[in-house]
Amino acid sequence: MLGYGCGAIGGLMVKGTAAEQDRAIGRALDHGITYFDTAAVYGDGASERNLGRALRGLSARPVIGTKVRVFTAQRGDIAGRITASLEESLARLGTDSVDIFQLHNPITLAGQEPALTPEQILNEAVPALERARAAGKFRFFGITGLGDAAALRHVLDVGGFATAQIPYNLLNPSGIAPARPDAPDLGGIIRHAAARDVGVMAIRILAGGALSGTAARSPLGVAKVEPIASGASYAADVAAAQRFRPLIAAGHAADLVELALRFVIGAPEIATNIIGTSSLEELDHAVAAVAKGALPAALFQG
Repeated sequence: MLGYGCGAIGGLMVKGTAAEQDRAIGRALDHGITYFDTAAVYGDGASERNLGRALRGLSARPVIGTKVRVFTAQRGDIAGRITASLEESLARLGTDSVDIFQLHNPITLAGQEPALTPEQILNEAVPALERARAAGKFRFFGITGLGDAAALRHVLDVGGFATAQIPYNLLNPSGIAPARPDAPDLGGIIRHAAARDVGVMAIRILAGGALSGTAARSPLGVAKVEPIASGASYAADVAAAQRFRPLIAAGHAADLVELALRFVIGAPEIATNIIGTSSLEELDHAVAAVAKGALPAALFQG
């Protein structure tokens, strides 16, 4: 299943024209995409405003998820930050509630900024989230699964989180599979989350665009992509993507993007794979690639 990412990497829902954004949301719905993912920090609220406008007046409401990030000045009042950010997000989206509300900070044992510790999550964030849920502000709450595997496992075990957004792609499948030497080890956290009935949403499924095999960026996307759970730099990720070109030459996929997408949809532990785009053409290409079905896991071994 594909979800539509409204972030700054693809950039369409942040920097595109209103007409382009409206068409993209309509096209995604026409393709059967039912989950739309945004956050307060995407374009400093622009993504939420644009998504809210594009969805306004539609006869059927899709599933909407947004996020809160706790910044340095707000660490002394995490609960207050969550409550205020949620209200601001709902106002920008033009709705009284969303389906999923997620924490956007990494979680580590040390809690060095921008990360939070498991104790901060469980003792300060979770009670605020539970109060907001009881007030009808959202149906489910979740985390962004970045940080220490041990810290994430603990939070998922006892925090009552329904969802987790976790990186998973050809360059770093260690949320499920053994780690590769050139990427951070995510310690099987996707497998752990799925075993606890947490709905996993895979993010960075194209490694921020590096799995296109080119360093070229769309004018709508961010000019510089910081790697998340992948190589030392975007250039290193692009170079690592090239090692999969023999599979293209052998006819397993038409291009690297198709190969990468057909890899991620083969993971049964993942409920939703979030794809962000810069254009309608990229969205159409992603949907067509997924429609071809998953590729055999054995193809990527060795």
